[in-house]
Amino acid sequence: VHFPDTERAEWLNKTVKQMWPFICQFIEKLFRETIEPAVRGANNHLSTFSFTKIDIGHQPLRINGVKVYTENVDKRQIILDLQISFVGNCEIDLEIKRYFCRAGVKSIQIHGTMRVILEPLIGDMPLIGALSLFFLRKPLLEINWTGLTNLLDVPGLNGLSDTIILDIISNYLVLPNRITVPLVSEVQIAQLRFPIPKGVLRIHFIEAQDLEGKDTYLKGIVKGKSDPYGIIRVGNQIFQSKVIKENLNPKWNEVYEALVYEHPGQELEIELFDEDPDKDDFLGSLMIDLIEVEKERLLDEWFTLDEVSKGKLHLKLEWLTLMPTAENLDKVLTSIRADKDQANDGLSSALLILYLDSARNLPSGKKINSNPNPLVLLSVGHKAQESKIRYKTNEPVWEENFTFFVHNPKRQDLEVEVRDEQHQCSLGNFKLPLSQLLESEDLTMHQRFHLSNSGPNSTINMKIALRVLSLEKQARSPDHQHSAQVKRPSLSKDARKSSFKPQVPVSPPPDSNKPVPASPVTDTDKKTDTVEKSQPPNASPQWPTDLSRSSSSLHASNFSYSPSHLSVKEPTPSIASDISLPIATQELRQRLRQLENGTTLGQSPLGQIQLTIRHSSQRNKLIVVVHSCRNLIAFSEEGSDPYVRMYLLPDKRRSGRRKTHVSKKTLNPVFDQIFDFSVSLPEVQRRTLDVAVKNSGGFLSKDKGLLGKLLIPLASEELAKGWTQWYDLTEDGTRPHGAS
Repeated sequence: VHFPDTERAEWLNKTVKQMWPFICQFIEKLFRETIEPAVRGANNHLSTFSFTKIDIGHQPLRINGVKVYTENVDKRQIILDLQISFVGNCEIDLEIKRYFCRAGVKSIQIHGTMRVILEPLIGDMPLIGALSLFFLRKPLLEINWTGLTNLLDVPGLNGLSDTIILDIISNYLVLPNRITVPLVSEVQIAQLRFPIPKGVLRIHFIEAQDLEGKDTYLKGIVKGKSDPYGIIRVGNQIFQSKVIKENLNPKWNEVYEALVYEHPGQELEIELFDEDPDKDDFLGSLMIDLIEVEKERLLDEWFTLDEVSKGKLHLKLEWLTLMPTAENLDKVLTSIRADKDQANDGLSSALLILYLDSARNLPSGKKINSNPNPLVLLSVGHKAQESKIRYKTNEPVWEENFTFFVHNPKRQDLEVEVRDEQHQCSLGNFKLPLSQLLESEDLTMHQRFHLSNSGPNSTINMKIALRVLSLEKQARSPDHQHSAQVKRPSLSKDARKSSFKPQVPVSPPPDSNKPVPASPVTDTDKKTDTVEKSQPPNASPQWPTDLSRSSSSLHASNFSYSPSHLSVKEPTPSIASDISLPIATQELRQRLRQLENGTTLGQSPLGQIQLTIRHSSQRNKLIVVVHSCRNLIAFSEEGSDPYVRMYLLPDKRRSGRRKTHVSKKTLNPVFDQIFDFSVSLPEVQRRTLDVAVKNSGGFLSKDKGLLGKLLIPLASEELAKGWTQWYDLTEDGTRPHGAS
């Protein structure tokens, strides 16, 4: 790949070579003093983890080129992009004494573009206040392990695989994660720790014309035009549109909102694909430089697609500036119609930026005199994010950043709850109406907030800022001609396609023509957007029923995707929304006693359910396939009308519920439906899958009720590989055991 504005810097490589032994000393210190204690504290099984040897090798890191940005940058900063590659024969050995486990790394390869920002520049020695390092996009990472199988047999690690480990490491290197090295004490590090995005890009993904027809003939069975959908990427935020069936001139009319932390350098990347039963065909791509969009503020154009013979795409792009005053808010609310509706979803009028610093004097949780494992759950409307867990402390320090898109700050609240991960209980909470921020200076609050339902002096320290998203149009001269600068791809089509082409068929959500912004799925493990759309019972995605194929295709998809639509308004829970209450359990016990009537029932008196469960790290989702049930109990003389309801505990909100269709008058229903929950692997291993088989009955019918329950803790299972199993149903879900 040729970088025209990149300079070679052999003097830099000679310098790095000279410094390499000292860099290695620093890396060894990092492994021993930072990584080793972090691994030990992460899990009880890893308390005896240690590095026995750390040798990074003699081959230094190479810098293949340097680019220095001179335009569109702040006068108080210097931005460098370094094309780096490291191919090292390392020897890093580790052991976990408790399990007599030894493993190690023989070699590491890493290739990517590292951004170095020197800021703020100050009028005093050493002229540079601090240094920030990060990768703009995931670097190519290869690790050659020794004894990896021993390592993955250790309890607590058996849900992992080498690809997941590589994913986790890569994600820690990419924005918004960054390493900040202060060079001057008390420099404005607070400002560096509280990175405010440069802007928000609102992408109206409107329509395409004249796409290539990709007729597919599977031995003459399947024929048809293209079924186009788009994948849109800004940095590590990825969106996927719905699929428009059999149309070469599709109209999507969808809207997405993406954060832009860094430009120059970040681009809007779009690829179109034709959904196929076997493999999705490529229909063209587009890369647009965000500097152009920022200059124009508003672009509404037809763009010719690259890498294909024909086809064009209609986009409307808006660059929204983050304003620290509320004077434009009413105008913005009117423009996105947030002043009329009562919904909490829709286009955003503001961005909430939050720096979670620390907490003090937390209560001890359930056990007296024992320190909790605190984490923080933050939510605005239906969007929730979680902090990392801090182990065995009532004075945790998190130092983490979060951002939320806000539909109407006059009406919405920020809810903060500190939880003890160990005992799954609340350590305190508080609610902040965002209208309070509107009255604060610079729309910012930086203080200790007192926690309710907590200890007498329990506080949490946070810096919270609201920024109004304003589309400022710049005045132009009459003869000004504009067109967005489209970057021609420098990679071959095949290489581009493999970068983030999905191989999972994704069905469109039903009746979704309203432009509602999707929630971005970031590639980081650190944040999980737990927003889900509540699905009507018949809206399960039509995935391939051939499981062996579908699970392998899931594994092959190396991208995170987001459902492109959220329900505009979360429905109010219905009267009969969840019947798995103690009263339903009592009724079931009574029915069991009547059924027994002196005879002995088999090993599984309530019947069994067959499920496939696995976690896809690339998509950051737990995938559950509900196959079928057998030998259910009859609810009335005509049998039962069973359906399956699932929650991922502790979340029992309406939006977290998944339901199959109802199977009429059968005790052996076949469902074969696939459901997913947006959740990261470390998080899902602390959750429990709550499955209930229920009888549908009519509306408010007395024949509504519970047929059996199942609680599956997802802690130590081999979630990444997945498994298919028959489970016994019980009255209250306790003591489930696999039947086969």
